[in-house]
This record gives sequence, structure tokens and C-alpha cells, in this order.
Amino acid sequence: MTQTRPLSVAVIGAGPAGIYASDILSKSGLDVDIDLFERLPAPYGLVRYGVAPDHPRIKQIIVALYKILQRGDIRLLGNVNVGTDITVEDLHAHYDAVIFATGSDKDAPLDIPGVDLPQCYGAADFVSWYDAHPDYPREWPLEAKEIAVLGVGNVALDVARVLAKHVEDLLVTEIPENVAEGLRKSPVTDVHVFGRRGPAQVKFTPLELRELGHQPDVDVIVYEEDFDFDEGSEKAIASSNQTKQVVKALTNYAMQEEHTASRRIHIHMFHSPVEILADENGNVRALKTERTRLVGDGSVEGTGEFVETPVQAVYRAIGYFSSPIEGIPFDQQRGVIPNEAGRVLGENGQPLTGIYATGWVKRGPVGLIGSTKSDAQETIANLVADAQAGKLQATTEAVGHEAMVKLLEERGVAYTTWEGWELLNAFEEELGAQYGEVEGGRGPRERIKVASRKAMTAISRGEDISEIDLVGQPGE
Repeated sequence: MTQTRPLSVAVIGAGPAGIYASDILSKSGLDVDIDLFERLPAPYGLVRYGVAPDHPRIKQIIVALYKILQRGDIRLLGNVNVGTDITVEDLHAHYDAVIFATGSDKDAPLDIPGVDLPQCYGAADFVSWYDAHPDYPREWPLEAKEIAVLGVGNVALDVARVLAKHVEDLLVTEIPENVAEGLRKSPVTDVHVFGRRGPAQVKFTPLELRELGHQPDVDVIVYEEDFDFDEGSEKAIASSNQTKQVVKALTNYAMQEEHTASRRIHIHMFHSPVEILADENGNVRALKTERTRLVGDGSVEGTGEFVETPVQAVYRAIGYFSSPIEGIPFDQQRGVIPNEAGRVLGENGQPLTGIYATGWVKRGPVGLIGSTKSDAQETIANLVADAQAGKLQATTEAVGHEAMVKLLEERGVAYTTWEGWELLNAFEEELGAQYGEVEGGRGPRERIKVASRKAMTAISRGEDISEIDLVGQPGE
């Protein structure tokens, strides 16, 4: 049967993976209509809710994503949760193809004794708190003077930086008042970042690592005894300019002799977490690590030497993990949707017709924006091939945007749109303008985030918010 209408595609998740996949599909040469679904009232996914507000690259990424969605050919349907508001069957009914780009939203587990102590936290939860995610608590227990952060990626750096930074220097960002108030009360003096391997194996990116040393009244301390390089390390440095820059930045920190700031970030390499130790009241008192050594190929082994570092809280930043979606296969071990080059696989190992995955839910939480783009290109190439082969067809005649909007309205789902995001975006910028200059000549506030889902939705839908608290509570 020759298809006379455009191909209708639903993309689930309006973070970078979903937006880039939509953009690539829109330029693929297919005659296509694209609806981009997002479970939150606002787009951008982990760029808005998973990166520190003072992250050096965040604004450039958001500008790029904004330009794609502003064109208007990709239609946003926000505040719609697949699994509760609509089902996978609903998507099958109204779209010829569905791409899942739901990302990774939970912390990867860490299996060591003491990880269940009350002061042990997942970095993803902490990031969601300081990024004003509407579904997370509005308060965070910041009572520790000494804190351990486990992991040597950019999320670990973000967490360490936000914990150590003086709140006055974060006020120029978009954090709402509840986050500023929580950080203002923090008694922190020392944040210890721990990694199992050496300087040539850490996963920091050079810009983020250098930025760490630019926080007022915060020293970065790296230890000379943590510098060791084997043949695998030398190869990594020789073959990667990024690794070379990271090692140089760490070396520069190690060479600094004067440390006079009131707060310190310590970077410890060759330390493998073994146990989180409790005091007599069952609260965190220390992190026990085993010193490791390189074995030649860049990997490490334990030395049998153990170190205890006094801390009163531990944050694990060892990676993210995806959540399953009802009606879609899920690999519980790897935390991904099983797929072959983006085509989702059923229980029999065969591709499911018209169902695709891209981004972290496809490949796991690795790689930066460049990886997300190439990942999307692979998935879209296979979708286009399937469309050209005539394999893609919705299960009903009521296909596309209008049919889905009708269904959402029948179910009373308060969905949001791109025009609604423009309203919310302008509202947050106006909140920042009303705040004015941050004391100490730090400059103006560009925006203040609205944390309440109820308020975000109402603003986006042009409704009255005079009786709504902008911070609100999760689960509204």
C-alpha cells in the first residue's frame, strides 16, 4: 500500500538525545511529522536537570537545542508521562514509529559495606535537588564538614564544586531560593574526590577540571604521591590530547604549594572504595579505601594498603542507570533498552517493528554530546531504511499530532507545548531580572528556576499562578 500522508513519528524524551534524533530525522529526506514527548513540563532533559547550573558549557548546549525546537517543525508535548498518561499501545495506535530517548535518570549501584548508611547519597539525586527538579525533595541534608565524592567524571566534579563553592558565587546562576538557603547553611570545609586509577585514566574533561580551580576561596589539592604512569598510561597520553591536558591540569594543581582558602577540594587517585564506616550511632564517620597500583596496561590492582579518610557524608558519582518503561523490553543488568543499532529487540531477539532507541537508554551512560549525535544518526538511518521498505504503519487510522492531542485532552492531561516553554522561559528570566545584581559585584541573575511542577505547568498554559508557590513540593 502506498502511503499518501507523511510518516508520523513520536520521540520520547526531550533531552539532547531526543532533540538531536528529531533534528536528524527532520532532515533525512523523508516526508515526516514529529511529536517530541517529555514527562516534565520543560524540555532539555539532563542539560536542565542533570548538570550543575555553573557548568561552563551548559549555555552553549541549551542555545543549540533551543534553535532546533524554535523552528516549529518538531512539536513538543510536555508534562506527558509514557506509562501513566499514555501507554506504548497508545503510541503504536497514533504513530508509525516511536523512538525512545529517555536517558538515564538514576544512580548506578555501588556494592560495598556501609553504602546504605543514612548519609550516603546518589549524585543523581543531589544534582536533581540543586537543579530544582520538580519531582525531588525541596530540602537536602547538608550537615557534614568533610565529604567524600566517589568517581572521577564530570558529574563528580559538578557535585564537588557545588558542595565546596560559596553560595554567593552560585547566586548568579538559576538556583531557586530553597537551594540557595540549603547551601548557605552548609558547614563544609573539605570535599574529597576519590578515583580507583591514575591521572591518565580519570574521566574529567580538561575545561571542567581547569574551571575547578577558579572558585573564589576554594583550593584544589592534588597529591604528588598519586602520580604514576605505566606503559598503558603513556600510550593514553600520547594518543589523546584530552588526556594530555587533564594530566597537565592535575600536575599544575599538585605543584601549588600555598593553600589558604577556607574550603578545599582534594582529588585522590589510586584509591578504591572498600567500605563506608559508621560511628556508634550508625552515622557515617569515614571512608575506607585500598591503595591501588598500575599493572602495565592502564588497569590497577589492590596493594593491601588501606586508608581511612574522616568524612561525615558520601556521594557516589559512579555513573547513571536508566529506568524501564512499561511495555518496552529492558535489560535490568545493563540498564538499557536491548537493541541492535537502535532497533529495539523483543524477547526472541528479533527487532520490534517501528520501535527504536537512542542516547543513553540505547548505549548506556557514556559519551558526551558528540556521541549522542552519532548515536542518533545510526538509529535514524535504520528508521529511514525501515520506512522506505514500507515496514512502518500505525495500528489505527487516527494518526499523528491532532489525534494525540485529542486523546490527551479526553484524559485530562495538562500537556505543555513549545509556546508554553517560551512563556516559562520568559517568566524565569523575569524572576532573575527582578532579583537584580548579586552582591559583591558578581553581576546580574540571568534567571531563577521555577521548581514547582504545578507552577511550571500553569505558567506554560497561560493560567493564573497568583495562589501557587513557585517552589512547591514534589508529587504535586
